[in-house]
This record gives sequence, structure tokens and C-alpha cells, in this order.
Amino acid sequence: MQQAHKPFSSAPLHPCCLNDKSLTGHDIPRSLHPSLPLTALAPMQDVTNLWFMKVIAHYGSPDYFFTEYFRVNDTSRLNRHILASITENDTGHPVFAQMIGESIPDLVRTAKELCSYNIAGVDLNLGCPAPRIYRKNVGGGLLLLPEKVDRILGELRQAVNDRPLTVKMRVGFENTDNFYEILDMINRHSIDLLSLHGRTVKDMYHGAVKYDLIGEAVRRVHCPVLANGNIHSAKTALEVLSQTGAAGVMVGRWAIGNPWLFNQIRQALRGEAIAPVPLVEVRNYIERLWQTPTAATMPERARVGYLKMFLNYIALSIDAEGHFLRLMRQTQTEAELFNLCDRILLTDLTKTLALAPSLSV
Repeated sequence: MQQAHKPFSSAPLHPCCLNDKSLTGHDIPRSLHPSLPLTALAPMQDVTNLWFMKVIAHYGSPDYFFTEYFRVNDTSRLNRHILASITENDTGHPVFAQMIGESIPDLVRTAKELCSYNIAGVDLNLGCPAPRIYRKNVGGGLLLLPEKVDRILGELRQAVNDRPLTVKMRVGFENTDNFYEILDMINRHSIDLLSLHGRTVKDMYHGAVKYDLIGEAVRRVHCPVLANGNIHSAKTALEVLSQTGAAGVMVGRWAIGNPWLFNQIRQALRGEAIAPVPLVEVRNYIERLWQTPTAATMPERARVGYLKMFLNYIALSIDAEGHFLRLMRQTQTEAELFNLCDRILLTDLTKTLALAPSLSV
């Protein structure tokens, strides 16, 4: 049995998170665990579709889901596959619809269309670090254009007047020169929830996360803040919540490697021992990932490659030396891949998934 954590204790949380309501008067959905800080699965393109939301919910759902981003331009229409993660979602948890774009009329049009569906709110992406995205002055690229951000938020706030309007952003593009100016825009336009990744766009997913700046945002803005960036374990989540005073945490890549993480965070917050996850359960998770709804139409090579995308993260909590990761990447067929999984995961039934990934592999 893993050692129990001390019950959660930190500086007082932002008052908004205590009743799941922002100071603007727009309700954000209540948590199923109202006495605990919020948890959210970060939006990840090509990952957080309906199927993956259902998989995560099977192992212990976060309070909030966010869709992959709807691309918005003058010819865009709502992507039906992304829309399915809203219209066919039976997890019982709120789903925020995320948009990415820079055309104000088309962002307004798309936001109004999304509000006709059962969404928890409309989320604007101001943080995507992919060069092919930010070079188009969308996602993280908009952080270089604070005046444009100001206009977008103003127009969206008028358009989304009966639903929460939320923002996911980074602390800057290549520096933090515009950080406080944009935080003041968050207040001026009555944004209802801010998800803040504590790296710049140019940092991508490397280097230290500036949790101190997330704490600055918590103190400066009038809405709840979700802390995002390298939250890879329950222990890290508690440390980040304590350091920042955030209303909750948003977890992305590390929930791929450990879908039990949201439950583990809640266990740690309650001061409970974290239940160990036997590697045989990890093998079952991998099997579930393999059974994607599009499996029947995917060539084996493509399907193996898709599963490896997930295994790149799962492997880091299976062995600290990186043997499984190295051997997994060498496999080419379904048989080779699953024979390896069986050999590593089912030989010793006493072994469990690490509580934190090995980041040095």
C-alpha cells in the first residue's frame, strides 16, 4: 500500500472556486467533488476525442473535458468528429468547446453555433505551440498581438452572453512582456475561467514551468484559474495547488500515460493512500486503447503507430530504465507489440505502475 499523503492544505484558494462560479455571474459547472479543487483534461489535438474521453472516464474522470480545437476561418464549419465529443458524450461530465482562429466574425459565428449545443462553455485557444499553427497568428501566435486579443475577447463576450467564456493560454510567446496586459483583458472582458500553462509558446513542452506566474495570475484575475504544465503525478498536483493557490489543475500528456491520475489526485487531496495500479490493469488499458472505433478501417501499421503515441507516455511509468520504451519503439506489428506488452506487464503480477513517470528516460 502506498503511503498516504497529508490532507490538502494551502493558501486559501481563489474565492471563485469555492462555489464554482466566476465573479462575472456566469456559472461554470459544478464539480462532482465540490470540496476539492477542480481537475480538467487538457485539450490535445488528435487525442481528446469522444473515444478517449470515454476511456479516461472509465478510469476516473476529471471534472471537466475540453474538446480538440475547432479550426475557425472564413470557410470553416463545425467538424463533425469533434462535435461528436459533445453531442454523443455520455460520460456525465461537462465538455467545453474549444476554438482556434483569428477572424473575429468567424469566431463569433462559430461561438454562436457552438452555443446551440449542450456545452459547458466556449474556450478560446491562445496557447497552441505548434509552429504550423502560431505562424498563422492563431493559438499561441495571438499572444504577440495583444490588441487583436482584446478585440476578439470583447466580441466573443458579447456573442457568448449566456454561457461561460473561457481561455486557455500560455504565459507569453517567447517572453512574458504581454502577460499582465492580457491578464487585465481577462478581467475587462469578464472571462469565466482561465487555464494557464506556465511556459511560453517557444518553450513548447521543455524547461521549467513558471508556476510563480500562475500564482500571479491567480491573484490578479477575477475568475478561477486552472494550473497547467508538467503535472505528472498526484504529488506534483498538490505541490502546484499549494504554490499557486489555483482553483484546480489541468493535466494533458501525463493523463495519457496514467489515466488513473485524476482519481489519484483526489485521493491525495483527501489525505488517502493512493491505490496502486497493477501492471495487469495497465495491460487492459492498452487493450482498450487498441480498440479504437476506427480500428477496423485502419491499416495495421497505422494502428500500431497510433498506439505507440500513447505508449510513449505509458512506458515512462512502467520501468525507469527505459527498456520497455526502447523495445516498444522497435516493434512493427500487432503481434510483436502485444507479445512485448505481455512479457513486460503480465510476468510479475505484483508489479504496479509508478506514481510518477521517469522523466530522465
